[in-house]
Amino acid sequence: MSTPNPCLFCRISEKSLPADVVWEDDDIVVFKDIHPKAPIHLLIIPKKHIKSLADADDNDEAILGKLLLTVKNMAAKLGIEASGYRTIINTRSHGGQEIDHLHIHLLGGEPLGPMRSR
Repeated sequence: MSTPNPCLFCRISEKSLPADVVWEDDDIVVFKDIHPKAPIHLLIIPKKHIKSLADADDNDEAILGKLLLTVKNMAAKLGIEASGYRTIINTRSHGGQEIDHLHIHLLGGEPLGPMRSR
C-alpha cells in the first residue's frame, strides 16, 4: 500500500482530495479557498510541486509566467478585471505561507481597501 502524498495541494491537483475546482489545465489548478476573505477568493496552484516562490528556479520560469496569466484570465472570466483585484503570494512561515506548495491568492468582488499592517 502506498503512502498518500503529504502535500495538501498536490493531493488536490491529483484529485485524491476534493476541492471546488473552477478551472484547470495540464499545468495549473484553480479552486475556491475554503476560508474566503472576499466574495471571490481563489487559489491558483501549479500541479508541479514547488514548495514556495523562494524555492522556484530557472526551470520554473514558464510555469511562473503561466500562473500570473491564469490570474489575469480568471479575473476577466469572473468579471473583476475592470474593477480590480488583489493577488497575494505568501512565502515561507514569516511571510504567512500555511501550505508548503506555491500558490497565488486571487481576491476580489468588493473594494478590498489597503492591506492591514500590524
